[in-house]
Amino acid sequence: MSKFTPDNKLDLFFSADLISPNVKSQLHPDVHIRPLALTDYHRDHLAVLSVLTVVTDPGEAAWQEQFHVMRAAPQTYYPIVIVDKQSDKIVGVGNVFIERKFLRGLGSVGHIEDIAVDKNQQGKKLGLRIIEALTYISENIGCYKTILNCSDANIPFYEKCGYQKKENEMAKYAPERALPSPRL
Repeated sequence: MSKFTPDNKLDLFFSADLISPNVKSQLHPDVHIRPLALTDYHRDHLAVLSVLTVVTDPGEAAWQEQFHVMRAAPQTYYPIVIVDKQSDKIVGVGNVFIERKFLRGLGSVGHIEDIAVDKNQQGKKLGLRIIEALTYISENIGCYKTILNCSDANIPFYEKCGYQKKENEMAKYAPERALPSPRL
């Protein structure tokens, strides 16, 4: 018996109507793509993100506070998940956030971040579908370009998704210190 929770029973981050119908139709019927939900802490959201890097579990209350803080910046963050219908657990995640600019006629740029697929689900084109869904959101809300950063090893994957290598990324990490708590 499936434990799957339908979208209309969830407090979603944004309207599921923004997710590409084409991407939905290309997914295997055993999985479902949707916006992040307030209860996704219990669906292994952080465990899937740990495929990328070290993830500290802040606890459910802090996770939900971050959800609310991010959602309070409307038309900025668009986190999505892919859920395995049988277990109702998250097996893929991604986010696009929108940067508003003064150039390009007050244009906007979509930044794709935090793409991760559960190790047991890799090789099933879930990462491709996440990228397609996030690109669709970015383009359909009016961004003039969508960009992402990746390691050299992942360049071939993103090229298959229609992206091309352009310029270079630079980073400066802040010294390690206690992180401030999110502001409401």
